[in-house]
Amino acid sequence: MVARSAGRSPVWLVAVWGATRLLLLLFVLKVLAFPGPDVTSDVSVIYRDWYEVLRTGAFPSDDVTWQYPPAAAFAILSPALLPFLAYATAFFVLVCAVDAAVLALLWRAGRGSGRSPRGAWVWVVGVPLLGPTVYARYDLMVTAVAVAALLAAGRHPRVAGALAAVGALLKVWPALVLVGMGGRRPWVAAAVGGAGLAGLFAVTMPGAFAFLTFQRERGVEVESLGALVFHVARHFGWEGGVLLNYGSMEFLGPHVDTVSTVSMGLSAAAFGWLLLWRVRAARSPGPRSPRSRSPEPQPPQPQPQPQPPESSESRPPESRSPGSRSSRSPSSRSRFAAHTAADAAFVAVLLFTVTSRVISPQYLVWLVGLAAVCRCFRASRMRVPVALVLAASLVTVLEFPFLFADVVASTPLGIALLAVRNGLLVAAALVGARALWRDTVRRGTAGGRPGASGPGISRAPSADSPATAG
Repeated sequence: MVARSAGRSPVWLVAVWGATRLLLLLFVLKVLAFPGPDVTSDVSVIYRDWYEVLRTGAFPSDDVTWQYPPAAAFAILSPALLPFLAYATAFFVLVCAVDAAVLALLWRAGRGSGRSPRGAWVWVVGVPLLGPTVYARYDLMVTAVAVAALLAAGRHPRVAGALAAVGALLKVWPALVLVGMGGRRPWVAAAVGGAGLAGLFAVTMPGAFAFLTFQRERGVEVESLGALVFHVARHFGWEGGVLLNYGSMEFLGPHVDTVSTVSMGLSAAAFGWLLLWRVRAARSPGPRSPRSRSPEPQPPQPQPQPQPPESSESRPPESRSPGSRSSRSPSSRSRFAAHTAADAAFVAVLLFTVTSRVISPQYLVWLVGLAAVCRCFRASRMRVPVALVLAASLVTVLEFPFLFADVVASTPLGIALLAVRNGLLVAAALVGARALWRDTVRRGTAGGRPGASGPGISRAPSADSPATAG
């Protein structure tokens, strides 16, 4: 009873959030010392230098460490909103404010039928597991945009699409939140909004897309999955080494290009799987009930029932009156449930994270944010992958910054930490992909036609409304 009360009480939620975020602020403000290298120099030195260049109306295209899309300028310039504070201090305060805004969104999203406060708790617990690094990068701001896009998808698909576009121009990966959104409206809004904003940057600020060249020339970062090959190879006479390259510690030497090519090939394979999933899921009937693998099939049209009629407020979106927006026609409704959009985004980002040539510690906040959205829905199939990501976050703070010297030196301890962290992420990606496929791609459909009924098929429960309308 106490546990249930704690899980639903905003007082406990806010208290734990406040305590953990105060600790993070004390670390980044250097009131308390965190073991390992200083993680705040990116803000106080690199971001600050970029800030001075961006203020002139141009991008720092001569700096190879600038590897971000043009809208990243908003995050770098944001401390100007607090001119009475030093740059780094203002940045940390703003990140904390965005952190609080994400908590508010998740708490609100977790209320109501079919929803859960566990999503907010995942955020409250998961962010501090990453240590002070999470406040010393702008990735939390990007995650906030992606979270807002997913939570807006159900009722405001165009807003969701526009937010996805802004997120993609902040750091590319938020474009993946579109993968599980049904209908055309979010995709059209993303395309139009993204093209317009990108065009505005290209016309008004020189060097807006110089980051594309720098990204192509990157090597294999020491914390990536592919880097494990070289960590082990160093103990068997491999002649390469670790150097600071394009702003991160990367392996340089023989066969690095090969591993880099394999990583990109795996990313292409992940994209192909997501495309196949999207096509197959779109041809399948609506999601099955989360309570039962084989629920009783329901007729496609409402039939007279002996019990008294329900009020329109209590009926699921599929059974409301013909005048309602969600019942205009079967083709005008999304076949994806709200939790499907969140689950698909989570799996997509997991797949691209584990196959990337770079897995920086701050990347885990992307996964924590999407995991939190998944857990806002009781119907989500991502319970196990979310737990694995939280465990990986805890290991991440051990390998960086706490024991980063061991990672760079490829000591047995450093290799073990990387193997465990990356293994947890790979397991989360595989388990999540399998769960997503089983939840959305139906077997036994009549001729594979959308809407054809077969054994074990039912519509989504009333508490889990469609993700978007077409």
